[in-house]
This record gives sequence, C-alpha cells and structure tokens, in this order.
Amino acid sequence: MKFIHTDKAVDPAGHYSQAVVYGGVVYAAGVLGKDPSNPDADPGDAAQQTRVALANLAAVLEEAGSDLHHVVRMTIYVSGIEHWGAVNEAYAEVMGDHKPARAIVPVKKFVDPYVVEIVATAALGG
Repeated sequence: MKFIHTDKAVDPAGHYSQAVVYGGVVYAAGVLGKDPSNPDADPGDAAQQTRVALANLAAVLEEAGSDLHHVVRMTIYVSGIEHWGAVNEAYAEVMGDHKPARAIVPVKKFVDPYVVEIVATAALGG
C-alpha cells in the first residue's frame, strides 16, 4: 500500500491521504475546486470549481502513476442539483472522449463557498 501526497494539489483538510495505491488501483480522496497555489482565492462558480477540482485530481493521479484517462469511476458531489448543468459541461470539457462510470450525488451543503467535490478510482498507468 502506498500513500500519495503532492504539493501540486490541495492538502488534505483532515487525517487522510490525497490517494492510496493498492493492487494496481489508485483510490483518490475527494477533491474540491480549491487552487493549491492560492487557497484563499474565491473558487468561482460550479463550472470553475469543477475544472480546478479535476486539475487537483489530475495532479494527485500523476503523483500516483496514473492520469485522468485511466479513471474507471468518478463520483461527483454537488450541493444543489441546479449546479449540475454547469458541472457536467465543465466535466465534459476536461474529460473529452474518456467517459468513466460516474455518479452525481446531490448533497445538502459543503463548507462555503464550495459546491463541488469529486472522488475517483483509477487504474495505474499513464
């Protein structure tokens, strides 16, 4: 088992790893759309938060020896289903032709001002 950390993504806010690699699989923790180079900046709207969260996820996957095109499953938590259109559009821009299995889970609320959190499972390789 290998615990992953990179300074190119946001540091964990609690007692957990950014990802764990085990048995050829990368299990990435939930990531927010927080800019690691400027964590106090306004994260923007749901679409911007999605793009930044996916960039954070990409950095974690890269550190683990994978990438976004090796993601097999993604779960997106959204605080308000009204954000879903913007999230889906930004997600499609970033992910392109790669379409992993995915779920959207509406949740009541995150810590303001965040409205999106993304969790992923990926195969090693990249």
